[in-house]
Amino acid sequence: MRKTLLGLSVLPLSLLAALPTTAFAASSPVQSEAQRIAALEAKVQALEAELQAMKAPAAPAAVATQPSPAPVAPDQAASAEAEVDSLAASPAETEAASSAPASVAAPAGDSGGGSNANAFNPAISIILNGSYTHHSLDPDAYARSGFPLSGEGRPAPDGFSLGESEVSFASNIDDKLYGQLTLTASSEDGQDHVGVEEAFIDTTSLPANFSVRAGRFYSDIGYLNGHHAHTDNFFDRPLPYQAFLGNQYGDDGVQVKWLAPTAIFLEFGAEAFRGNNYPSGGAQHGGLGTHTAFVHTGGDVGGENAWLAGVSMLKTQAAGAEDGFSGDTTLYIADGTWKWAPQGNFKDGGITLRGEYFLDQRNGQFELQDPGSSGPQLPLVVLWDGARRGAYLEGVYRLNRTWDVGYRYDRLWSDAGNPFSIGAGNFDPYRHTAELTWRNSEFSLVRLQLSHDKPNPDDSDNAVTVQYQTSLGAHGAHKF
Repeated sequence: MRKTLLGLSVLPLSLLAALPTTAFAASSPVQSEAQRIAALEAKVQALEAELQAMKAPAAPAAVATQPSPAPVAPDQAASAEAEVDSLAASPAETEAASSAPASVAAPAGDSGGGSNANAFNPAISIILNGSYTHHSLDPDAYARSGFPLSGEGRPAPDGFSLGESEVSFASNIDDKLYGQLTLTASSEDGQDHVGVEEAFIDTTSLPANFSVRAGRFYSDIGYLNGHHAHTDNFFDRPLPYQAFLGNQYGDDGVQVKWLAPTAIFLEFGAEAFRGNNYPSGGAQHGGLGTHTAFVHTGGDVGGENAWLAGVSMLKTQAAGAEDGFSGDTTLYIADGTWKWAPQGNFKDGGITLRGEYFLDQRNGQFELQDPGSSGPQLPLVVLWDGARRGAYLEGVYRLNRTWDVGYRYDRLWSDAGNPFSIGAGNFDPYRHTAELTWRNSEFSLVRLQLSHDKPNPDDSDNAVTVQYQTSLGAHGAHKF
């Protein structure tokens, strides 16, 4: 623009300089050379001022047509082919990029001087998920010793099922905020349900590596809890997630994170939630019934190995939770993930090992139904001050871009005196699971899963599941 203005400014000067000098002599024979130069300079300045006045209204319009930076959002990256599972990037970079939105450069192909018709439209992602499951044990007769079924921590129904499909909208709001809305569609007992899975805003420009999230979202405790279920390596969540978090803990609240300026990835976070959802209940303490804290760290080992580890705590007070508990609950989680891949590219093959350990301490009372009462059953109050535990270990071997195979072992156990273990001889539930997954591309998969579940000393459940999953739209890379 400056070059154009300079050319326009010099043009009148050149034309005036080319005029015969006699023209000036005729108008003022005694005019000095200095006076003629001063007159020419005055005319040039007048022309420049006129050009500036013509250009002034157009400047804001040019700025307004610049495309808004695209967000790098949780579970919402620019391209699925840029999958963060590649070990070419460190866990610090991948976790930071996927756990908080950040502005990136203008979209490829944009010169920076034009306008983008979709610059202010949200990115839309659709996950379609369905399955067929056959159980050897009737799911309605399924009972887990010591651990009542709560939330969505139940076996999948027999036969065909829609599963949980989702639609997500995400976009930068302005230069300081990012927003995301995720809706879910599911079917249960022949009834279709549409709900709000997540609806939150994130800050994008707080100083000192701080970020804040507010709204409805999944807590970042543990490893799997902060991930959407469609990113899992298996069809269903491990037993500890089903028993202690009702499959996955999310609620209305606020989150604060700080990314330490260290050579390795080191992140600290804390959250406050309303406390409506399991393992909470009743939204105690004036709607601030649940608090969490967590630390995540990770790094690379050479060019082919990467690791991520964390410790988390969830503390809540419940009044009539879904499993009948009222009192104080403190849940501790330790998680660890190790990835190896040839040349550091996990998409072409590699091994992932992951495990989590849960310690659930409760002090309060359970309201149970007395099985020996006749007529209308009266609640049976049982005091409980003890601990329950759970763990799982899984390994997935990715043969190539198309195939992977995995195995998982999960187990639950409890202190003596657990009221839900009465009559079961303090039996510890466990399960073995194997999976084989075929991917036609980054956007579709078909999975075969076999499991042997021992929920109580009298029953066993052998289940076969065939799952399909497709991704439409802008959905792309996932967390480490």
